[in-house]
Amino acid sequence: MSRLEVWAPDGLPEVQAGDDLAGLLLGALQGGADLTDGDVVCVTSKVVSKAEGRTRRGGREEAIDEESVRLVARRGATRIVRHRLGLTMAAAGVDASNVAAGSLVLLPLDPDASARAMRREIRDRAGVNVAVVITDTAGRAWREGQTDLAIGAAGLVVAEDFAGRTDPHGNPLAVTLPAVADELAGAAELAQGKLAGRPLAVVRGRADLVLAPGEDGTGAAALVRPDGADLFGWGAREAVVRALAGDDADRAPFGAPADAHELATAIGRLPDAADRTAVAAVCFAHGWRTEDWERAGSDGVYDGSPRTT
Repeated sequence: MSRLEVWAPDGLPEVQAGDDLAGLLLGALQGGADLTDGDVVCVTSKVVSKAEGRTRRGGREEAIDEESVRLVARRGATRIVRHRLGLTMAAAGVDASNVAAGSLVLLPLDPDASARAMRREIRDRAGVNVAVVITDTAGRAWREGQTDLAIGAAGLVVAEDFAGRTDPHGNPLAVTLPAVADELAGAAELAQGKLAGRPLAVVRGRADLVLAPGEDGTGAAALVRPDGADLFGWGAREAVVRALAGDDADRAPFGAPADAHELATAIGRLPDAADRTAVAAVCFAHGWRTEDWERAGSDGVYDGSPRTT
């Protein structure tokens, strides 16, 4: 029988800049007596940011600009951006809730480093080997609502790689990679709730994912896809505009250049393949330059290699 237990203690005080966050967390866990080896301690990014002084006054839009690498998509006033940590999220994680009026909370500078420091402090003070996950809330492109995910982790296998294994029926598993750090973060949020003032949760029952003392693992950064590896590096509207504009600085999010056959197929779908503006946009979106495509097409040779400079 497999059993998972999750609880979120009450009693954690309001966190301020410079507070001993590890001490506060252990205080809510009876000095660590509530913990055992193999537990996963989940902490919201908001209290980590508060303790690290990652709050500021000023305009929210300005803060979003400062925390963003680039715009991914816009729908009305909502901006989906690529955060400096590589995360793709609404408003760069800038939050004005559960903080003094007029203040904003930014994400931690380095959530994995924050998780490593917290894990080390818990080990030193309470003598238990736990993993630490720093969580934040994010929306999903294809589903309503939000769920928590891991933006920082230490001492944890953040993803279980089942590629190369077989299921009970003998079928090979090719790309099965459960993001267990995110699943643990979501489980923690169920116990914490959004309005109960419980920024800490403990998940017990997956000690197999917790690494040995001194081994911190890859961190949650390993779950971030590189820019250009995401199939949706631009939002639907932004992709159209960026392809038509044809600015070289916008190429990377479209991903690696397509092969010539894929590009030929895409151009063949155009209502008018002689429309140079449309062809140029399709070439750009597929990682090609129009002149390279025209040279390739002049002799009818499409050898599958992208011709880019």
